Amino acid sequence: MPVTPRSVGRRERNKQEKFDRIVAAATELFAEHGIDEVTTQQIADKADIGTGTLFLYAKTKGELLLLVQNAKYAEALEQGRADAEAIPGVLDAVMAIVRPIVECNRTQIDNGRTYLREMVFGDPEEPRHSAALAIVAQAEEAIAAVLRRDERVTEDDAATLAHIVSAVMFLSTAASVNIALSVEEITQDIRGQVDVMLPR
Repeated sequence: MPVTPRSVGRRERNKQEKFDRIVAAATELFAEHGIDEVTTQQIADKADIGTGTLFLYAKTKGELLLLVQNAKYAEALEQGRADAEAIPGVLDAVMAIVRPIVECNRTQIDNGRTYLREMVFGDPEEPRHSAALAIVAQAEEAIAAVLRRDERVTEDDAATLAHIVSAVMFLSTAASVNIALSVEEITQDIRGQVDVMLPR
């Protein structure tokens, strides 16, 4: 029997509804309990689907966390970009981009640290990991654009410095020794490291 456009539309809507329920369930459970305390069965039950169906959308809890956090990371980056546009100083503008990203990853510390680990060490071919890496690249581009405001910073140097700022941000946010630090303390640590890299 041929598939009509109407039946394809219904099937796609059904898939989207399941996807939305999965994201909502994972978001709520991870926020409330942290990724380590939540099982895929709990997420499936909350989303009102079978675990087999859940694994069609995400094969691991790490992928589910990427699903949840990627949207938050992208929102944080957009906020940072917007804030940076209104700030004339290079260091202050870079930190305007960095701060919401740090805040995003510190809302639930274990989730943020696991997200960064998944992003860095996960399979870059997997779509959710690939999307996370694309957001990191966008953040680095935004930072590089700010760094290029200083005429002494070349295009290549700006890209390299932005990559280093990104690495500093990841390490400062994810490091075990920094678990007890506040967002303010972490951003001050990052600021100090970034300041040393900027031209004098």
